[in-house]
Amino acid sequence: MKHLGLVFFALFFVHKVFGDGGFVKTRGNQLVLNGSPFYAHGFNAYWLMYVASDPSQRDKVSSAYQEAKSHGLTIGRTWAFSDGGYKPLQYSPGSYNEQMFQGLDFAVSEASKNGIKLVLSFVNNYENFGGKKQYVDWAKNQGQSISSEDDFFSNSVVKQFYKNHINTVLTRKNSISGVVYKDDPTIMAWELMNEPRCQSDPSGKTIQGWVSEMASYVKSIDSNHLLEVGLEGFYGQSKNQVNPNFQVGTDFIANNQISAIDFATVHSYPDQWLSGSSYETQLAFLKSWLSDHIQDAQTVLQKPLLFAEFGKSLKDSGYNNNQRDELFNTVYTAIYSSAKGGGSAVGGLFWQLLTQGLDSFRDGYEVVLSESSSTATLIAQESQRLNHIRKMFARLKNIERVKKAKDIRRAQWLTGKMVNGTIGN
Repeated sequence: MKHLGLVFFALFFVHKVFGDGGFVKTRGNQLVLNGSPFYAHGFNAYWLMYVASDPSQRDKVSSAYQEAKSHGLTIGRTWAFSDGGYKPLQYSPGSYNEQMFQGLDFAVSEASKNGIKLVLSFVNNYENFGGKKQYVDWAKNQGQSISSEDDFFSNSVVKQFYKNHINTVLTRKNSISGVVYKDDPTIMAWELMNEPRCQSDPSGKTIQGWVSEMASYVKSIDSNHLLEVGLEGFYGQSKNQVNPNFQVGTDFIANNQISAIDFATVHSYPDQWLSGSSYETQLAFLKSWLSDHIQDAQTVLQKPLLFAEFGKSLKDSGYNNNQRDELFNTVYTAIYSSAKGGGSAVGGLFWQLLTQGLDSFRDGYEVVLSESSSTATLIAQESQRLNHIRKMFARLKNIERVKKAKDIRRAQWLTGKMVNGTIGN
């Protein structure tokens, strides 16, 4: 711990040296920012818009970003949705709560001030914050024949409601920065849905068609930003033996092979998926889960892979901080091992970052950096390791540029010699 202050200083220095402006892009199986590799080392904080919608609470959003930055975190993932119910973003299809939208504006503009990129999700699979259930209920209230929540993916009226929301978010002009969302490089990527599931069609064809349609729609409006599905990583029937004994109608391979999808995502919750198993069994599953997805992203998809959610709940039976730290270290080690060899793993976002004064958002998975010194140290150390890789690749690129420039100058010199007839004289 005595060296942690030096770690934080180094991380701040790297933030300043490499900069944070510009849009994150893909290059092969890598994310790049301003021509250099970008590692999405970060956090989930679904509550940012909700908390920031109350101006008196915005200091908590600012504190969370500042704490994240001081630990070298470069990216956050949050909701750009809250459909119906209490304090919604969208009261009803096309009717928006300006106060809540201004909360999202603040979350985006404040992230920019702190050099943090964002992944914004358009809708939830679950009933929390409305989700697909709220959309099909809206359609049902307009006379549509709805058989289940999974009609979200196929009903034409529901799909239009969803497209309208996408368009509203993409074309929103930030009330604080004045920048339209689709033109704002603070946003790294859009996410179609948080953990899409369609268990009424285990073949995966329904989700596949929906992803293809919606990805094309997003790209037709916004060509600046990256796009991902929001998948947990469950495989289709061709490789379902890797799944934790269930299928949800998604296919990690097929869904991510859609050309408009820029990078793949995986979520990792062995404590939920294998809740009746021992901690050792859960950890062994996690290691295989990480390895399988890194390999498939590298060799099959040939796209970047982001571990967009992972964590361990302090509410688990027999929980202790060492177990959570071991889980974090397992994820971080897999990412680092892949990244240092130029592999597809480009980062991980733990669930979830909180700051002091947000006790009502505690769900067992929360990480309050000021309260969790050992976990905070792991997070800062992973930041250092990834920044070391980034600097290494940047140096190699500079060496290649210098060599190329020298070769060009030599070729020009030789050409001039030949023209003047002086070679060999």
